[in-house]
Amino acid sequence: MKKIAIFASGSGSNAENIITALANNPDITVDSIFCNVPDAYVLERAKKFHIPAVVFNRKELNDPANILHQLRERQIDFIVLAGFLWLMPPAITTAYPNRIVNIHPALLPAYGGKGMYGSRVHEAVIAAGEKKSGITIHYVNEHYDEGNIIFQASCDIIPEDTPDTLAQKVHALEYEHFPHVIIETISKLR
Repeated sequence: MKKIAIFASGSGSNAENIITALANNPDITVDSIFCNVPDAYVLERAKKFHIPAVVFNRKELNDPANILHQLRERQIDFIVLAGFLWLMPPAITTAYPNRIVNIHPALLPAYGGKGMYGSRVHEAVIAAGEKKSGITIHYVNEHYDEGNIIFQASCDIIPEDTPDTLAQKVHALEYEHFPHVIIETISKLR
């Protein structure tokens, strides 16, 4: 049984989608939720599913004796970033090479990097007059949105789209594809 930890900073809709998709999976379980925002709704979702949650600050994340220690203590095999907005520290990316994945709400390498998340991405894509957007699921390294790409899916942008309507299209892609890509990626682990 592979144990995953989900890191999230916000409402946790992707986290809940992953938890639900993996509920009856005999090979993978969501062991814990790690969150850097004490009042984030993802913590309510963790309670709903009886999943232990860890709330931490930036200092604790960057201290290998804290979050990395907890991941090892919980025997976490794989980390999923689902709306987690901080850069993972080198101690964690080194300890989990090709075992941390992130989902980004655009077709990387475009519209990625520090500060490019959520509605900011959709606003930039619309402002640039793009005809397509989508999702990118990628491995996490020591830089924002620069890890090797695992999977991309796209959607068309029509002239009437707004950042909100584009966000809805992108969320639909996230919910459809993220759990399956996680399962496939974990199945390739040794």
